[in-house]
Amino acid sequence: MNKTMAALAENKTKIEEYKTRAKQLVEQMTLEEKVRQMVHAAPAIERLGVKAYNWWNEALHGVARAGVATVFPQAIGLGATFNEDLLEEIADAIATEGRAKFNMQQEFGDTDIYKGLTFWAPNVNIFRDPRWGRGHETYGEDPYLTSRLGVRFIQGLQGHDENYLKSAACAKHYAVHSGPEDLRHSFNAVVSVQDLYETYLPAFQACVQEAKVEAVMGAYNRTNGEPCCGSELLLKKILRGDWGFDGHVVSDCWAIRDFHEHHKVTATAVESVALAVNQGCDLNCGSLFLFLLDAVKEGLVTEQAIDQAVARLFTTRMKLGLFDDPEKVPFHSIGYREVDSSKMQALNRRAAKESLVLLKNDGLLPLDKTKIRTIGVIGPNADNRRALVGNYEGTASRYITVKEGIQDYVGDDVRVFYTEGCHLFQDRVSALGARNDRIAEVKGVCKESDVVVVCLGLDAGLEGEEGDTGNQYGSGDKRDLTFPGIQEEVLKTAYESGKPVILVVLSGSALGLGWAHEHVSAIIQGWYPGAQGGRVVAEAIFGEFSPEGKLPITFYHSIEELPDFTDYAMYNRTYRYMKQEALYPFGYGLSYSVFSVERVKIDHDRVTDAGVQVCATIRNVGSMAAGEVLQVYVKAEREGAPNPQLKAFRKVHLQPQEEREVTLRLPVEAFGLFNEAGRRMLYQGNYTVYVGTSQPDRRSMALTGKSPAALALVCEREREV
Repeated sequence: MNKTMAALAENKTKIEEYKTRAKQLVEQMTLEEKVRQMVHAAPAIERLGVKAYNWWNEALHGVARAGVATVFPQAIGLGATFNEDLLEEIADAIATEGRAKFNMQQEFGDTDIYKGLTFWAPNVNIFRDPRWGRGHETYGEDPYLTSRLGVRFIQGLQGHDENYLKSAACAKHYAVHSGPEDLRHSFNAVVSVQDLYETYLPAFQACVQEAKVEAVMGAYNRTNGEPCCGSELLLKKILRGDWGFDGHVVSDCWAIRDFHEHHKVTATAVESVALAVNQGCDLNCGSLFLFLLDAVKEGLVTEQAIDQAVARLFTTRMKLGLFDDPEKVPFHSIGYREVDSSKMQALNRRAAKESLVLLKNDGLLPLDKTKIRTIGVIGPNADNRRALVGNYEGTASRYITVKEGIQDYVGDDVRVFYTEGCHLFQDRVSALGARNDRIAEVKGVCKESDVVVVCLGLDAGLEGEEGDTGNQYGSGDKRDLTFPGIQEEVLKTAYESGKPVILVVLSGSALGLGWAHEHVSAIIQGWYPGAQGGRVVAEAIFGEFSPEGKLPITFYHSIEELPDFTDYAMYNRTYRYMKQEALYPFGYGLSYSVFSVERVKIDHDRVTDAGVQVCATIRNVGSMAAGEVLQVYVKAEREGAPNPQLKAFRKVHLQPQEEREVTLRLPVEAFGLFNEAGRRMLYQGNYTVYVGTSQPDRRSMALTGKSPAALALVCEREREV
């Protein structure tokens, strides 16, 4: 037996030990004690040595809502990195800070909300529609990219210790969940079996079967008539049955009461909690599960079902080492000094650098600081801290906005003129002022400046979760793709000044950049780039590094191109199914350097059961060190098949004139397509594999001036894979 197999066997034995210990502990509890352990704020049971524990904690892009922690770029920005290794490194850093804060909090007896080791992240929902306010919590619109990044994020959070979890991750929101936010408590997402398996489930399956995620959170909505937190199909048949999930299921917060109050699938709170537990929901974010005492008395739930749920919960706590001698738990020694350390800040900056996407550059960028005397910084997001961090965020010890980043970078060498230009979404800055009350200042700044940086977009007060936003739009969703308020008027004014304009967009979703693309010199999509994002944006503008992010979502021309927001069919949605040409396609992003992809080959011209191996040499033929993403897409050449789909990728960093051979394997499943029965079929016929640095659509080729290599394969017999 090799070392890997021995470690797996030992780990399996350890898990069985935890399960046995958890079961024995639960057997000593009264029914009331057990039920109280099934709500997120679980009380202590002093007679059994059980400490109070609050399950609710967040770590979407850093330890959130419990004081100081490193605030990494928002998840959508991490998606733009297309870098699996980086995602795991960031998640490991988050787990380190989580342990450090937990150890400190335990020392001082703090067991409040957001103080545990069970992190309700990542969000692996599919960002199918740019109107969805919570889309910036995801890794984008593609199931494959979401799967790969989600898996590695979970592995980083949970760690690789043979005996203990570093922290417990949670894949959410299961399943078929992406708005509208204002309907989520009553909405029924109707989806075909084909779309369910081809788009909405793959990331969750990968998180469960590959990453061994410890928890899964159900969504608020119904899917095909069943509330997700009480769905026999989703929880019993697919999650625990087909996928073999062995962790615990948690409801979204107060979602169980939606069963009777909004979905109307039950009549009372007692019926609702019974439905949830009987279908496999173990933990209630909220307090409705306290009605389980009545449900047991009325015969709607057995005490054995309660025992099973509570045992799952205590198994997780034991995996975290919360019932062992702290000296035996390797993560107990992580000290508070790890939080927000210089090492963490350096990783944060690296993440931000890899997330920025250069959408347009007519040659203006990078700027040469020695050739300009003045620079104008304009816009409501130029000095907006909230536009750095997105939602589900922690508290940074220092924030650096775009304005501050530019000021710090140029120092006394270049004069910086600044104006907010306009309010983020209203038509005036001063309540008593006239409409567009900063436009004269915009013109004045432009007149004095050699070059102008206009920083526009959104923040988490506009796009986000229902209840968290200011509802300027629709409970966090966007009505359309236009810039809020009079932002575009400010941009047009800057352009009309005749000075070169760089547009920096801070947002968590696609906005309408059609006018900007036609007129301004350069566009950087900055997402919500983290607490130090302004410094990184400034460094990108002045060429300290080359932007290397790729779009994890499609940028459309307008909302009119899309189906209704409530339509969950994938037809004409995302790059995989869209019929029209994008403004900026998924997978697109420019560089200050130039890369070539050469010597592309595959090891078979037929699709084999072992899949296909793709080899390519990527070379930096430019004059600047930079990163690039080798992207591999697969197209089934048959009527009704999706557009070419991303099925492999690799981020590489190369010095000028350096080259690297990259080998990627396409498993046989990469060629499969789901049929209307939810079975993945490998169809007989022709397939094309595209290898390059973008997807193989006409728009990407027009924007980049490059065409991916196209390799033909054939499948000789039809079969299920």
